[in-house]
Amino acid sequence: MRWKGRRVSSNVEDRRGGGGAKAGGISILGLVVAFVAWKFFGVDPQTAYQATKQVTNQVTNQGQSAEMRGLENPTPEQQESMEFIGTILADTEDTWTQVFAQQLNQQYVPPKLVMFNGAVSSACGNASAAMGPFYCPADQKVYLDTGFFKDMRTQMGISGEQNQTELSRQDQAGDFAQAYVIAHEVGHHIQTILGISGQVQQMRQRASQVEGNQLSVRQELQADCLAGVWAHHNHQRTQFLEQGDVQEAMDAAHKIGDDYLQKRSSGQVVPDSFTHGTSAQRVQWFNTGLKSGNMNDCDTFGQAI
Repeated sequence: MRWKGRRVSSNVEDRRGGGGAKAGGISILGLVVAFVAWKFFGVDPQTAYQATKQVTNQVTNQGQSAEMRGLENPTPEQQESMEFIGTILADTEDTWTQVFAQQLNQQYVPPKLVMFNGAVSSACGNASAAMGPFYCPADQKVYLDTGFFKDMRTQMGISGEQNQTELSRQDQAGDFAQAYVIAHEVGHHIQTILGISGQVQQMRQRASQVEGNQLSVRQELQADCLAGVWAHHNHQRTQFLEQGDVQEAMDAAHKIGDDYLQKRSSGQVVPDSFTHGTSAQRVQWFNTGLKSGNMNDCDTFGQAI
């Protein structure tokens, strides 16, 4: 994927090295975060609660000076990761500004993106890397532990090269899969500013758990489709895609499908518990947006999925 040499967004906050979460009140706050993680992100509440306890313990031992060192004196790998993420975020800003004007006759308001290591505090509560990348509608920020990208490369089987650092060798493997993850979270931001997320939340409050899970699946698949719309228009603007890039994203979408993850973790697949969609659905909806570039084709709530 061609990404170097383009504009880098100024909407990136680098909190690596210092966490940013505050200790205290873990019993109540942990339960709240576990509930939010289950409701909005499909994370098992017990897993989220245990992760929150670990977050608070980590952050208690991290001072402001460590946070400032992470910001002021980044390693070469940290600097490269910031440039990559900042470039992709800038691409989403430029592309969605154009798409909103052309397709919706609206002005696009971009999100902030927070990079962190291990633990972070958001308006949705404390979180850890165990939750994966997430979008918080309360502060309209995307949160990303860059270690997740290393895990992605491992899971996708493209991290066998020796001495591969956090986001090094971007031109060789996995870069577009990582861009897809960022674009998916920005898709949730778009759902928020268009009022879709609020409507879904209202419907979920009146729905059963199974019905709520189905709504969550449709919301996640729409974010996948919007990521595809972004890739379509960004390629028209920048010609950033290279051979094999789309397959990378398809492989990533496949390996974060609910059925794939459940079968891998427990050997069993429970469709009623799905919150993000099957591997086939995630690939299908990303591909739908990628091929058409039309936001109207991403109506996962008005058609069969």
